[in-house]
Formats: sequence, structure tokens, C-alpha cells
Amino acid sequence: MAKNDGQIVIKKYANRRLYNTGTSTYVTLEDLAEMVKKGEDFTVQDAKSGDDITHSVLTQIIFEQESKTGNTLLPISFLRQLITYYGDQMQMVVPSFLEHSMRAFTEQQAQMREQVTRAFGETPIGKNLQLPMQMVEDQVRRNTEMFQQAMQMFSPFMTPPAKESRKAEAKDIDELKEQLRALQNKLDNL
Repeated sequence: MAKNDGQIVIKKYANRRLYNTGTSTYVTLEDLAEMVKKGEDFTVQDAKSGDDITHSVLTQIIFEQESKTGNTLLPISFLRQLITYYGDQMQMVVPSFLEHSMRAFTEQQAQMREQVTRAFGETPIGKNLQLPMQMVEDQVRRNTEMFQQAMQMFSPFMTPPAKESRKAEAKDIDELKEQLRALQNKLDNL
């Protein structure tokens, strides 16, 4: 199995085909998404130059996931806010902050799963993780507040969100609530 420092190497050729050197097979972006979900570590290299292009390929996977199902994970207000940091003095801080936030969110998610398992046991309800809507909404609200507070801490002269921005954020939260309700209904029907 060809690996580079414990990572699987994926080669991307000029014809946009991806080759997994670990399994000696061609793979798709969906295959790479599954590898990420399974926790498999890999790097993507340009086959001709040898440059590491993992970042752009992962970004492409996110783009395809966002457009494929219609169930977006990244709210428009978040995307707009993220774009504003490109070229800004905050650009250097945002990646580490986002990485830390995602790590904290993952840990909190594991804690919520444990709480549901303790509350419901190993029943189909517990396995499907039918979390009370309030727990999820509270978590989203806390994470949003934490992000906003951190950004204000790094940029104390930043003005508070405009009324339109707050309306857009409220709309995004309402959309998230509706998506969670639809998911809850699907789980209830199972």
C-alpha cells in the first residue's frame, strides 16, 4: 500500500481522474467523501507537478455535497461572513478558530449522543439519535454566539451586525429548525 507519512496518496491527473495509490484503483469525489467520513487520512497530489492539492479537492467535495442534495450545511450568512475575511487581517486567525470550533462541536456532539444513550438506552430511538429539538437549537445558538464573540474579540472595532444581517441570521436559524423538524419527522416514521 503506497502511503506518505501514514497517509494514503491520491493522484489527480490532467484528465481530472483520481487514482488511489493505496488500493491501486481510480476513485471519485464521492469515494473520497466516504473516506473522510470513515476517518481515513489521505493527501491529494497533482500527478504531474507533485503539488499538494488536498485543500482544493476537499473544497470541491464540499461544493458538490452542498449542491447535490439541496440540504445545505453552510448557511448563506456564514458563507458571506467567511468571504469577508479573505484578504482581511483576520484571515490568519479564522482557520485555527474554525478548526477549534469544529473540534469543540464534535466533542459536544459525542456528549449529546452519550446523554441520549443514557436517557433512552440502546433502543432504536437512541440509535437514530432523535435529539430533542431544543438541545440542537441551543447548541447551534451557543456555537453561533461563540463565533461572533470570538470574532469581536479579535476585531474590537467591528460593528455589530446590521439589522438586515440579523434578519438573515434569524432566517437561517429558522431554515435550520425546519430542516431539523423534517429530519425528526423522517426519523419518527422509521
